[in-house]
Amino acid sequence: MKVLIVSDTHRKNENYFKVLELVKPDLVIHCGDVEGSEYALTQAADCPVQLVLGNNDFFSCLPRELELKLGAYKVWVTHGHNYCVSMGNEVIRREAAARGMDIVMYGHTHKPVVDRKGSVMAVNPGSLSYPRQEGRRPSYIVMNVEEEDIRFDVEYL
Repeated sequence: MKVLIVSDTHRKNENYFKVLELVKPDLVIHCGDVEGSEYALTQAADCPVQLVLGNNDFFSCLPRELELKLGAYKVWVTHGHNYCVSMGNEVIRREAAARGMDIVMYGHTHKPVVDRKGSVMAVNPGSLSYPRQEGRRPSYIVMNVEEEDIRFDVEYL
């Protein structure tokens, strides 16, 4: 299964549409800050789209968090702003471990991360619209899941 992980599109969706065409995923996971683009993001994809609420998603009915099963992995998806991710991923990783998760996916920082240390993998796709990492290139993650095998590739536009 090919999973496209994105975040922080902030209603600037052109790069998201480009990435959908490039990746052709089986599932899209958006880690929040869609700013009212829920319909556009889900309708553009030829696959299921899972979205969570970000700190800029005012008046939205999106869920604050999701728990998913992908292959053999338990995945927790949240925007991350309630778990101090701007100061590192230690708090969110501890929370994910306490919930019995294998992977936590989050956004908010606009910087891509694939952190495999410890019992929980922490994954942040960065931002397709307003990247903040060095070089400031829009980023996303392609996750390939086979039953017991998983691979994360950080990609840039």
